[in-house]
Amino acid sequence: MTVDPEGIVFVINAGSSSVKFRIADVKGRALYEGSISGIGSHPAFKLKDGEGKAIPMHLAPEQMDEQEDALDLLLALAAERLPGRPILAAGHRVVHGGLEFDRPTLVDDSVLDRLEALVPLAPLHQPHNLAAIRTLEGLRPDLPQVACFDTAFHFGQSRVARLFGIPRALIDEGVFRYGFHGLSYQAIAGRMAPIMGEGARGKVIVAHLGNGCSMCAMDNEKSVATTMGFTALDGLVMGTRSGTIDPGVVLYLMEQKGYSPARIADMLYRESGLLGVSGISNDMRDLLASPEPAAAEAVDLFVHRILREIGSLMMVLGGLDGIVFTAGIGENAAPVRARVIEGLSFLGAELDAAANEANGPRITSAESRISGFVIPTDEEAVIVTETLALLS
Repeated sequence: MTVDPEGIVFVINAGSSSVKFRIADVKGRALYEGSISGIGSHPAFKLKDGEGKAIPMHLAPEQMDEQEDALDLLLALAAERLPGRPILAAGHRVVHGGLEFDRPTLVDDSVLDRLEALVPLAPLHQPHNLAAIRTLEGLRPDLPQVACFDTAFHFGQSRVARLFGIPRALIDEGVFRYGFHGLSYQAIAGRMAPIMGEGARGKVIVAHLGNGCSMCAMDNEKSVATTMGFTALDGLVMGTRSGTIDPGVVLYLMEQKGYSPARIADMLYRESGLLGVSGISNDMRDLLASPEPAAAEAVDLFVHRILREIGSLMMVLGGLDGIVFTAGIGENAAPVRARVIEGLSFLGAELDAAANEANGPRITSAESRISGFVIPTDEEAVIVTETLALLS
């Protein structure tokens, strides 16, 4: 297919009450990006141009009841700001691709049905990712849509790294460790070399720390192991998710406390993590600023779990040359980064306090045996690249 040089591509990352978006040209350059949040309640709109300058959203209505309204607004925005430029495709972040989808895929009804079957594995994200595809299909049935998967980056891991110690019949059904945040890790893998030099090709742990948190062990920029597993509940303590938990706790809640599966799911996905432990907030900024002991304990647990998982990933890698921090907490919470680097001091890691306070990019000293970096992630850029590649 010949790609129109005047064409544009949408990137859509849809949540339950929000849509993050980017409009890019055929060279992958961002023309506009922003978010529409508070859908169904009190809508809020943010729009920036390709240089990062904020633009008033005068098109935005005062009320926005559903996702379709947000996508309608996005189409209207493109028509106003980029008149006459054809929309070539929409690329979507889709959290779970299961065992079948190991690369970006052009969406049709059959693909949508197969992705719908994976909703129980990513209940916080998958339904909204797919709803955006269906909604846009209704608005623009002629528009090619591409699904880009958070699980795909980890497909290169060994089979053993992806197994659970459960009956083989369940393994054969696809109960594996899938891993997530793959679009973020793919973005970081593509950005490491210009910043880290030859160190990018070594044994590196990337810490994606946001409201959702995971870490990925990379060797030569490829995923070797990751902390998330069958669902996005596993691994690190997160904003509202528990992270790794003894399965016996779930059995106890069912058998002794009478919790239903739905109640347990709600607790583990929405009431746990930093919010649950602190009883205050799921926002790291709030916890670092709070004088409450419970807030400090939540931060302590957060760092403790990071260091434990680094130990596990480091053993799989057979060493550790560098650590990269990314996403909301990783890119902005200097105290958290400092505590992680200090926790690795026995391995020769040495923090550069001033560089860390300035958010890097390098946050360790020249003498540090383990290099530490802050590298902003850009999942949208990956989706643009993958969508254009599939079209052409």
